[in-house]
Amino acid sequence: MTEQDLAATSADAFAHLAIELHDAPGVEETIDAVVQFALQALSCTYAGVALYARGSQPEVAAVTDPVVADVYTLQINNQNGPLVTALRDRTPILIRDTLTDDRWPEWAEKVAGLGVRSVLDVPLATGNETRATVGVLGLYSDRPDAFSQDDEAIAHILARHASVAVASARHEETMAQAVDARKLVGQAMGILMERFDVDGDRAFAILKRYSQDTNTKLRDVAQQLIDTRKLPH
Repeated sequence: MTEQDLAATSADAFAHLAIELHDAPGVEETIDAVVQFALQALSCTYAGVALYARGSQPEVAAVTDPVVADVYTLQINNQNGPLVTALRDRTPILIRDTLTDDRWPEWAEKVAGLGVRSVLDVPLATGNETRATVGVLGLYSDRPDAFSQDDEAIAHILARHASVAVASARHEETMAQAVDARKLVGQAMGILMERFDVDGDRAFAILKRYSQDTNTKLRDVAQQLIDTRKLPH
């Protein structure tokens, strides 16, 4: 296959991936599509994605094999390893052989024991100036020096697609939750207005006061009122 044929095939594959990511109904489905594509398009034995929520530790979002969850968990628990570094520095990390790489010796020894020899961690980041880090795409092979320059280039393109898709899916989920919360609050206000013969402003003030006094989200106060027909104590 010529370089032109390879480029055309890659472009076509990414076009199909873009459509699949766009049609994915949520974050979980989006990430699953990314790791499955990685297995098909790259020289990796396993793939996974760890997603990062600001103010909390990264979480394992999708893996193609339980061994990837073990690789991630070792790093998340100890806050040490290529995943943590890729997240913190927003830079890709390539480990050609876990038996000879000396940057994270304790982690590398354990990972080599799991049968992983090559690692490529690529950060998922959105934006230009702020470059908010979304997570990391992790690619793993049971062979040393498994990732070529072409693999690295494709991994970076895949990471960019994944970054945008995850950010978009999260935004849509947040918007859906906001709409759901407004509906719940509206229903709860209706219950209070009917029961206590108050107007909308007063009903909302009651919900807000209970939310503040009980340190409970307004949405949860509304849900409890709808479910039990009682305000929280």
